[in-house]
Amino acid sequence: MPALLQRHALTEMTPFLFTEDVIVIHGARQVGKTSILMVLQEKLRSQGQRVAYLDLEDSRLTSALDRGVDEFLMLMREAGYDTQSLAQSGNKLFVMIDEIQYLENPSSFLKLVADHHRSIKLIVSGSSSFEMKSKFKDSLVGRTVNFEIFPLSFAEFLEFKGIAFTPAAHYTEKKTAELQAAYLEFALYGGYPKIVLTSDLAIKERYLQQIIDTYIRKDIRDLADIKDVNKFNQLIEILAAQSGSLLNTAELANTCNLARQTVERYLLILEQTYIIRLVRPFSRNLRTELTKTPKIFFYDTGLMQMLWLKRLQKEVLGSVFETSVFGELVKRFGRDAVYYWRTTDKKEIDFILHTPEGLHPIETKLHFPRGIPAALENFGEAYSKRAAAGRVIALQGTPNHPQMVYPWQV
Repeated sequence: MPALLQRHALTEMTPFLFTEDVIVIHGARQVGKTSILMVLQEKLRSQGQRVAYLDLEDSRLTSALDRGVDEFLMLMREAGYDTQSLAQSGNKLFVMIDEIQYLENPSSFLKLVADHHRSIKLIVSGSSSFEMKSKFKDSLVGRTVNFEIFPLSFAEFLEFKGIAFTPAAHYTEKKTAELQAAYLEFALYGGYPKIVLTSDLAIKERYLQQIIDTYIRKDIRDLADIKDVNKFNQLIEILAAQSGSLLNTAELANTCNLARQTVERYLLILEQTYIIRLVRPFSRNLRTELTKTPKIFFYDTGLMQMLWLKRLQKEVLGSVFETSVFGELVKRFGRDAVYYWRTTDKKEIDFILHTPEGLHPIETKLHFPRGIPAALENFGEAYSKRAAAGRVIALQGTPNHPQMVYPWQV
């Protein structure tokens, strides 16, 4: 699929293709990790490189690699790759391993190959940060470079749709209307590549329901050894309805009739399997700012709405738009850069973007407001030395102030 060549992560990975690092690609299922491996494979082969691909969903391959590096090398020789000759010639064999988390001890395997077989360049993917973190040991520190793959960003969405886009400060009314319509579709249906490339609404819903049934309700259930499936399902549906809201763990526990510790464990697993993110409050003044309660956000708005409303909508809701902006900020700046702000006297800002350049307060509104919200000015006064001018991100209407922008202008 040609559009897959335009995933921005591919550009970020390219400088590391010929380093000694093990490239590790991780993210939720169905976000395009395998497709990225396929594109990398095609790219390397077009350059005359030798490439092998192993999918560890094939239990025979998993068993072979679990038996050790010698068995792996034998597997490569049987496939026609002479690793000894490659080592002597100074060339490399690129080995792509999909679903690396299925190995019993991936850390040991990767370390041994990286340290003792320099002619083999490993590029591996995994679907569960939770499982990978439990199996990846400190011995891999300094040997890997990691790339997180999320559902498509809006810029990638436009490329997949064949819509021309160049970042600019201003656009014609015609182009603005085209981008507004595109972002509305993006916010309503989310950024899973398969959903984006499908025009039929019923098929979109069916694909999203498959992700929910096979990944969230089965894979995560099995991974977490969840005993009471109905309560877990109820929890994720409630969370979907609360995307963008403050998280009340005690209330969730009472509603789902679960122990608070169980709810916290489920939240951790959902976070480490790239379904949700708990956004922490930004605070430097402990007396006036609330410092503990996180907000809950889903990474994908299509998934969020299918869990919450059981079908995709025709009109975008405020919480859905805010969730879509959250996803855009994460994809561009990283998960650890996004906070929110709330004070004891109820001043609140949706997002605080913490970058090396400073603090960037961001408020989201479905419609452009008449003026700049007072909370943005309050934050600017409290953090005058570090805070940039606040921004209001909205989709509908027309901005009437330099600090008001559309989502694609962030």
